[in-house]
Amino acid sequence: MPDAPPLAAPVRPLLPLALSLPASAAAGLVLTTAFPALAWWPMVFVAVPLALVCLVGRRSWPAFFVGFAFGAAFFFVNLSFTARYLGPVPWIALSMLEALLTAACAILIALAYRWVPRVLPGAWGRLVMLPALVAGLWTLREEVLGSFPYGGFPWGRIGVTQASGPLADVASWVGMSGLTFLVVLVCAAAIEYVRLGRWRDVRAAIPTVVALVILIAPPQFATTDAGSIRVGAVQGNGPAGYFDQRGPNDILRAQLEATRPLVDEDIDVLLWPEGGIDSDPTQNAATAGVLDTLASRIGAPLLVSAVTQRGDEYFNSSLLWEEGADNPVDTYDKRHPVPFGEYVPDRWLWRGFAPDLIDLIQREYTPGTSSPMFDVDGVGVGLAICFDVIYDDVVWQGAKDGAEVYMFQTNNADFRGTDENLQQLAFARMRAIETGRAVVNLSTVGTSQVMAPDGSTIAGLPADEAGHLLTDVPLRTGLTPAVILGPWIKAFLAWGSLAALAAFGVVVRIRRRRGAHSETPAPEGTGVSENV
Repeated sequence: MPDAPPLAAPVRPLLPLALSLPASAAAGLVLTTAFPALAWWPMVFVAVPLALVCLVGRRSWPAFFVGFAFGAAFFFVNLSFTARYLGPVPWIALSMLEALLTAACAILIALAYRWVPRVLPGAWGRLVMLPALVAGLWTLREEVLGSFPYGGFPWGRIGVTQASGPLADVASWVGMSGLTFLVVLVCAAAIEYVRLGRWRDVRAAIPTVVALVILIAPPQFATTDAGSIRVGAVQGNGPAGYFDQRGPNDILRAQLEATRPLVDEDIDVLLWPEGGIDSDPTQNAATAGVLDTLASRIGAPLLVSAVTQRGDEYFNSSLLWEEGADNPVDTYDKRHPVPFGEYVPDRWLWRGFAPDLIDLIQREYTPGTSSPMFDVDGVGVGLAICFDVIYDDVVWQGAKDGAEVYMFQTNNADFRGTDENLQQLAFARMRAIETGRAVVNLSTVGTSQVMAPDGSTIAGLPADEAGHLLTDVPLRTGLTPAVILGPWIKAFLAWGSLAALAAFGVVVRIRRRRGAHSETPAPEGTGVSENV
């Protein structure tokens, strides 16, 4: 058996550890500026390269701490809205969890920077394979945070930062995870081009340029015009917050008052937000009577939201209500109730840490299983309730089931005065672009907007003001590649990258055992760059 090719020299850290820790934290802080309210989308091209440079050449434990510095700086700022009413405990707990997961995934990226150049030291390995693997592992980190634990919390994705920028259109082809991959790929390829230092060799710049062209050039995938639907959307600005002082049916009265100007208008559907009804109309005859009367006066179906009870289970539900029908005509229950917000997983365990906070959550909402799509007089309406919008599966299934427009119901009252509503709005905007469908994103207290299929704003209502929108909303048919291939793209980029990293690790181990150059750990803190 011929000898295996020798391993290349070990990669050394580009920065000393004492500098990498604050630099990585700075990268996390810079990344927060790419999200609303600032929404400086180009800042990802500063934050991501800085975060990656800090990981080059690191061994596992130093990489963990460098990754933790990045994750803590980012999430403690980005998720600060969670402390608005409940205090620091939920904020600290969630931010620490996300930072720890980020730190663990940083080890994988550091391993890629150590192993790939040792196995593939040539230009192809450094300029193509390594950036692709790093971008895939970053995408894997987003996938892990978005699915673990208790269903995950896919907030703070790189793809969402591009909602108001010129790069968002590519999401209609590859989804938000694919957009994240491409952004990180451009950054990682640019780093390797600089590290190689082959400024006079135009060929060395080709991988970076190709990645940039793929990110910039594609127009939004075109869906098919299917007419329009006239939507009346009502933002009642009632006392819908968890700690708001209110009496019975105060929220319902606020919604009815804000709906009054629409009574004599010609509309196709009346949309109310999440939490727009105080009591369960499927159990409360008086509330059901109010909705029956409203549907009769409006002369159109109602799409409302309430907490519903079936047996011993509670659901956060969207309800389709029609005049003279056996109501509700259709029901969609929120797919992803918020852990520690709408239910408490493993209550027996977590109550011991914060009994006062855990005991605030009395109802245990059950996840829904029905299709996130209503047939409203022949028009397919895709649905998502509040944080449902940040989960790909809900939105993609709505489109596959026949949605021609999306109507997202949310209640941001518990986050008044924070950037949460604007960050959630950015998700809604990306969903419009990703699926090629218009979105009506309606909040109990704002910010509410109607968005065209290209993500542009058609109409809107500011936060903390009662009001209504009456809008002819475009309808679209046809599925984008992101909807059709999205699950496969996510799996291939994330888990395929993990498999590829494992393969590189096996090769390094085999070559070591065959007597290749032994790997001598590069001393942390030397600041010596790799010689190529």
